[in-house]
Amino acid sequence: MREAGVSRTPAVVSVGRPPWWLVVAALLVGSLLTADLLADGLTLQLDLQVSEVVGDWGLRDSGSYALIWSVTQLGGRVTILVVLAGLVGYLLWRRGAWLPLLRVLLAVAVLTAGVYAIKHGTGRTAPAFPGSYFFHDDGASFPSGHVANAVVMWGVARWQAVHYGLPAAVQRAFWWLSVVGPIGTGVAMVSLNYHWVTDAVVGAAAGIVLLGVVHALDAVVLSRWVRVDAH
Repeated sequence: MREAGVSRTPAVVSVGRPPWWLVVAALLVGSLLTADLLADGLTLQLDLQVSEVVGDWGLRDSGSYALIWSVTQLGGRVTILVVLAGLVGYLLWRRGAWLPLLRVLLAVAVLTAGVYAIKHGTGRTAPAFPGSYFFHDDGASFPSGHVANAVVMWGVARWQAVHYGLPAAVQRAFWWLSVVGPIGTGVAMVSLNYHWVTDAVVGAAAGIVLLGVVHALDAVVLSRWVRVDAH
């Protein structure tokens, strides 16, 4: 009902649903990297070498630490959920739309289940340990939850901004966050030696796959249920 009289801006960016080939490629890359790491392959040596280099930079004890840490929060769940709360609240107030809230809740559930299943399944330790160990009781480094968060949750925010025709500047802002957020988060986390390189790469791959899952579940369940309920 509240849609009447509310101006809608045409889409200036895409909703960001990952195409099937990208989801397949992300699944393949994530699986191959995981298998190589578990087999102590070349990627493990790369991780150790990069960690040694960035460790020598000493960014954690430098004056730039606060700035770099703030970039990691582009993938922080609390940071993203605060922004999404404002977006969802606005759409509910102005458009009477419950679907964005349901999409966010679905994304959080899928993201949490998917990422933590891999984390607990591999049990990889972070660079703070003297080496990279798998199946360790304290291991929760692989994949990077921050990077996966940035891919999925900024992707959902971009989707809602485009779907509900928010102003062009808002659509573009969320487009930038959906692209720069995961990259910035991954680079910052590796630079501070909080994550291995492959943690960030597989986190991004997992995020792409899970974002595809959220879109697929929305298409076959949520959006259909909301349309039926509206009648």
